[in-house]
Amino acid sequence: MTATGRAPVEATAQASAAAPAPAAGTRFPWQLAFLVLASIWGCSFYFIKLGLVGLNPIQVAFGRLFIGAITLVILATLSRTRLPRNASTWRHLFVMAVLMNVIPFVLFSYGETQVSSILAGIINGATPLATLAVVLVAFPEEDPTPSRVAGLLIGFLGVLVVVGIWNGLGSGQLPGVLACIGAICCYGVSFPYGRRHLTGLVDGPISLATGQILAATLLMVPLVVLSGGPPGPITSGVVFGMVGLGALGTGVAYVLNYRVVAAAGGTTASTVTYLTPLVAILVGIAVLNEQLAWNEPIGGLIVVLGVAVSQGRLRGLVRRFRTEVPG
Repeated sequence: MTATGRAPVEATAQASAAAPAPAAGTRFPWQLAFLVLASIWGCSFYFIKLGLVGLNPIQVAFGRLFIGAITLVILATLSRTRLPRNASTWRHLFVMAVLMNVIPFVLFSYGETQVSSILAGIINGATPLATLAVVLVAFPEEDPTPSRVAGLLIGFLGVLVVVGIWNGLGSGQLPGVLACIGAICCYGVSFPYGRRHLTGLVDGPISLATGQILAATLLMVPLVVLSGGPPGPITSGVVFGMVGLGALGTGVAYVLNYRVVAAAGGTTASTVTYLTPLVAILVGIAVLNEQLAWNEPIGGLIVVLGVAVSQGRLRGLVRRFRTEVPG
């Protein structure tokens, strides 16, 4: 999604808006779908690392989109879902493809040539804060409440801690850090854009997601042609990473996200943001043998705290605690 996380998944804004009421029966509990979804998005940064062994960042971005497009086309065919037919819808889908797929996918792929998958995953956890910042600017009707402003400030502080700002701006990781931050800023713009232009359409979420990924794949073709040949051998690990990114991160994860939204609501589904950085950290340490600097988990917790404050979740917990505890 989510790079990735989630969080983010392609066309999450549209999925949340278009999701039906919670269904009475599902094939498996939404809680299981939620955990699998967090795991897939958290592993996306690991998959990117695998792809970069034999491919350059542009090729990694194209590969995940191409495989994701195939996966979603198969899902759309099996569900007998038609692609959007309105020209205006396709124009907005192409804009969403640039903001939510082409630019951030390339930036995250490049970023991970400079930084660890752990750091990329933690930075991605700040996506809700980037989205909130854009929403407050793009939607005048949205009230910049004290909790939202406080959440943004706390989250910004968390990002500074994650990147270790006290080490100075001359670090060799700086280009990678800036690329990852640029990617979540694109996500931050894409969600309000999708909310404004793609909410309430007759096209269902699978239709919109498939159209968006097809558009992104098409836009990537000239870039991948100009990027040259693969810089390394295409090993089984590279193939595994690309299939994980495309088929799981774009295809299966989208269906899981839709199921969670339908069963538990968009608010619950959005809390996957809290788990994906944790998965990224665990996989980075256990599988890639990456080193975890002391400031990265602390900064990540501050970012998560900022997200929780901005969404009013802490206030809700306090209210619930006062209700349940007598006296």
